[in-house]
Amino acid sequence: MTAASCKNLPPLAGLCSFDNAMRPGLSVEACVTRLKRFHYAFKRLHFIFTSRLTAEPIYELKNLFSYHAFLCAEHVSSLRRRVGEMREPPLGLDQIPDPFLEAFFDEIQTAPTTESLVFGLYAKALPALHAAIAQHQQDTNPLADQPSTRILRFASIELEDMLQVGSTVLDRLNAVSLADPSHQWVPLLDSLLIDARGLDGTRLPSQDSTPANTNPNTAPAPIPRLHSQTPYRFDPVPKRDARFPDPYNMGVNAEVFLYDPTFPPAPKTLMMFYKRIREIDVPEMMASIIAETPDKPWDYYRDMTRQLWDEARHAMMGEVGFVNLGIDWSKVMVNFTWSLALNTQLTPIERHAVLYFIEQGLMPKTGKRFEWEVGIASQNPLAATFQDYDWADEVLHAKIGRDWYVNEFSDPKESVQYGDECWSKVLMGWKQWRDQGLTQHRNWWPDLYLEACKAWGITPDPKVLAYNTSYEAVRADLKNLTASS
Repeated sequence: MTAASCKNLPPLAGLCSFDNAMRPGLSVEACVTRLKRFHYAFKRLHFIFTSRLTAEPIYELKNLFSYHAFLCAEHVSSLRRRVGEMREPPLGLDQIPDPFLEAFFDEIQTAPTTESLVFGLYAKALPALHAAIAQHQQDTNPLADQPSTRILRFASIELEDMLQVGSTVLDRLNAVSLADPSHQWVPLLDSLLIDARGLDGTRLPSQDSTPANTNPNTAPAPIPRLHSQTPYRFDPVPKRDARFPDPYNMGVNAEVFLYDPTFPPAPKTLMMFYKRIREIDVPEMMASIIAETPDKPWDYYRDMTRQLWDEARHAMMGEVGFVNLGIDWSKVMVNFTWSLALNTQLTPIERHAVLYFIEQGLMPKTGKRFEWEVGIASQNPLAATFQDYDWADEVLHAKIGRDWYVNEFSDPKESVQYGDECWSKVLMGWKQWRDQGLTQHRNWWPDLYLEACKAWGITPDPKVLAYNTSYEAVRADLKNLTASS
């Protein structure tokens, strides 16, 4: 019998009923075992989302992968903290919990097409993780294990969001057709998850599974693999879909126009929207740093993924800016020359050096503050809002650079100098790309400006309309031309 609560108020801090609190639930050891597997799943998903976005041509998937990579990184961090609270030194969080689970994620990592990749992610891995977390919430004691149930509740909410948008992606890409029995890959994913005893490791062995080899003199049967028979290799070459008809185009220098005091603020917002959507090349480049930089503390990957996601958000801000004006952004030649050059010419630390060097140039009054002031002066509330948050994000990114790049040097000045040196090593193949017929470096600015003037209901300014910076003219100003951040 329990004492009556005062004024019949909810007992136990509103966590649960006495009946639920009196269930023994899971031991600490059993709880930690499951949490480690959830941690492993989120960590693998983070790497898959991150490492596959550069070579993924569909723009919306680049942004979606950036966001979902960030969510996974956040949940990895939460689970690491929780496991560390549960009598687990050393934590063993870098150990593979089950070879079949490893093969399951390896198969998704190496999926050969966009359709198979999204199927593995949104039809198999994420649903399995969501179900396993729900089972944990049901099995554990809600009072004794409240710190775990809290972080898993947030994880479950965001997994539901991921699965909801993932369901639409599966449908629109017709990826659900992969569930046809004729595809041997899907049954393989299912069997690997069964042999792993489920994502949480709690399921009983299936009667259909191959019995464990109990003969110590006989080598165990190899784990079946299909795509992952060849180990995954990161593809550093960015890909774009058909709405990017001229990704090599370097015919318009947005920075020169933006900083020219003779041009009015309103058309400058167009260049800022262009600069923002062009920032999709920053996730393409940062993904290469993350994918090719092993053995860092987890906080490094979490912070770098936050910045990667911010840069994808900035690209979408530019997209929204154009949509708000009724402008088809595919008519703007959004290039990938920056991510292409850095990913294929520099090492990961050199890419990070260039990123930090560029970010330092955005901190003075002539950088992000200036763009915000242009947004205010343009009387375009959306441009002002976007630049306000873009500026705030870049301050955070500069801190991330100090935390994870500058600390590699004994002198901060040396880190900036090294970034300048690395940036100077980058060779843009603007003439080569033109000579190969990949681009004519067409000046797309007049068409964009005329379309915007129609949306604004104003007469085009002849001087603004005549703006033209050819690739020959900007040859000496290559750094400003390609600074994407």
